[in-house]
Amino acid sequence: MDNKRIYLSLSELSGFEQEYIQKALQTNWITSGGPNVDEFESVLENYLDEKLFVSALNSGTSAIHLALVLLGVKEGDEIICQSMTFSASANPILYQGAIPIFVDSELDTWNICPENLEIAIKDRIKKGKKPKAIIAVHLYGMPYQVDEIHSIADKYEIPVIEDSAEALGSSYKGKKCGSFGTLGILSFNGNKIITTSSGGALISNSKETKDRAIFYATQSKDAAVHYQHSEIGYNYRMSNICAGIGLGQIKILEENISLRQANHLFYKEIFKQVENAKLFDNLNNNIFSNYWLNAVLLKTEEEKESLRIAFEKANIESRPLWKPMHLQPIFKKYPYYGSRISEELFEKGLCLPSGSNLSNIDKNRIKEVIINFFK
Repeated sequence: MDNKRIYLSLSELSGFEQEYIQKALQTNWITSGGPNVDEFESVLENYLDEKLFVSALNSGTSAIHLALVLLGVKEGDEIICQSMTFSASANPILYQGAIPIFVDSELDTWNICPENLEIAIKDRIKKGKKPKAIIAVHLYGMPYQVDEIHSIADKYEIPVIEDSAEALGSSYKGKKCGSFGTLGILSFNGNKIITTSSGGALISNSKETKDRAIFYATQSKDAAVHYQHSEIGYNYRMSNICAGIGLGQIKILEENISLRQANHLFYKEIFKQVENAKLFDNLNNNIFSNYWLNAVLLKTEEEKESLRIAFEKANIESRPLWKPMHLQPIFKKYPYYGSRISEELFEKGLCLPSGSNLSNIDKNRIKEVIINFFK
């Protein structure tokens, strides 16, 4: 039997990438910005919502950082952040010298808990520090409880940074993720549903904000003949070659989403026969997940680790869920609101191979491990 490594999530080439890369090389557009970048932004805007504006950057992390900059976040400001997420959601808070305030998950979507969010906001206001922004994440492509979260944010007049790094193609009530927040974030890292090799995007609702983001992303160069800088700038703009890869990739975005949906149905069929194992699934018909990563909750932490080891012995990658930020050594000193839901998800949850390129042979190997493990 073929025993090649099965990875958690690999990109799938469309075959169109070379055309755009070659054009960039032939025209000598091999720096940041350029025709491919402009076109990639336009394609993304049309895909998400024609009323939105996209700034293509070199990473999703850069996009979160610029979102904080655009919202005027300064040293000492407090930013509420979902605890169950990758560290890139929280690291930019510290870049600005701001203070992260972490909030627990809820069990339906594994995302930021509305009840604990409001408790956190009220308590921070009571302590004299109204949060400057909320970073809410669509975990593994699963939309957070959009109506509830944004209702609370509107009530207290706090902007939402919508971290859709894992959720391109997901939607809530027919509206694409990335289009709900005051500012939205996308990632095109090599493990995402489409990739630019590395890259990200900032989504805003005005041309003025887009232009401001690009200004900061290109070292905040003033309008002068010489190089003049009146504000701190960053080297965050996407390269023309990376954008060319993105233009080739976005041609198969819908196909990749369909393949990840098929992966989910594959796992659903297996785990419906397994007692005390719960596959991460849509809450209701309002939610459409791209199922960037499939994940399963096991009975105990020991069982989760045993299944991970069984996969590893078969040369198949699986991985525990994100370790909550409030448990991370760098963040554990900061305030946290909630119980142990995100902690229990981390203890018992396992991410399963979910790449768009999983073959039937790959799926048979994965199925064999799961069936033998629970037999």
